[in-house]
Amino acid sequence: MNQQPFTGQSVFITGAGVGIGFGLCRAFAAAGAVVALNDVEGALAQAAAEKIIGEWPGATVIPYAFDVADVDAVQNAINHFAQQHGRLDMAIANAGITQYGKFLEYTAADFDRVMGVNLRGSYFTAQAAARQMIERGTEDGRILLMSSVTGVRAFKSLGTYGVSKAGIIHMARVLALELGEYGITVNAICPGAVITERTVADDPDYAAKWGGVTPDGRAGEVEDIVAAALFLASPAARHITGQTIQVDGGWSLRSPIPEDHPD
Repeated sequence: MNQQPFTGQSVFITGAGVGIGFGLCRAFAAAGAVVALNDVEGALAQAAAEKIIGEWPGATVIPYAFDVADVDAVQNAINHFAQQHGRLDMAIANAGITQYGKFLEYTAADFDRVMGVNLRGSYFTAQAAARQMIERGTEDGRILLMSSVTGVRAFKSLGTYGVSKAGIIHMARVLALELGEYGITVNAICPGAVITERTVADDPDYAAKWGGVTPDGRAGEVEDIVAAALFLASPAARHITGQTIQVDGGWSLRSPIPEDHPD
């Protein structure tokens, strides 16, 4: 069995300095892919790339610092990466921000920022990647979009975030329809509650609280999301497109909220 199934391929991953994005970069590098690792913070992107290379000597991980809300920066980075490596096989639009706020108090500036990063950033990351895949004759191109269970279940004070993530689910459908003729599949992943540096920093009891309201008895781990992405990027998923997979341990079947979760 090939332990590096993505050898010779390249992948561009946004929002990857920490958390799920970092886990994705680490996994694809370990699987043999040349990885472009983006984060809005340059120092964090550089440190993340160096950490992966330190763990997997011989891996190629290139840091890119830019804000995905800046369409020109997105296009320039993806074009540069594809030109440098002669190809682009996969892109994962993972970058996103969470901005809490009650509907009646939400500001236009906050709304525009969330939509700019989550929705516009994902859309134009996919567009730039698809253009490069088509230009370079990529066979079996893969685009993955990162949604959320908040895009299928309503949360108080996360309305704008949820709307942006719901938009990504539909984005996967329409992009799959338009890109299928070029051999490119487009799918979305909806993580549920996932243990990351950020979620644990916000609530040290995060794992126990969310595990208590999830049917399989635990909160998600980064590896759970990574496993779904590796499958959707693999040849085994060549006939799957326009779909959304919820990786939430069954939480969205009933969607209970921990008792002391803030509104």
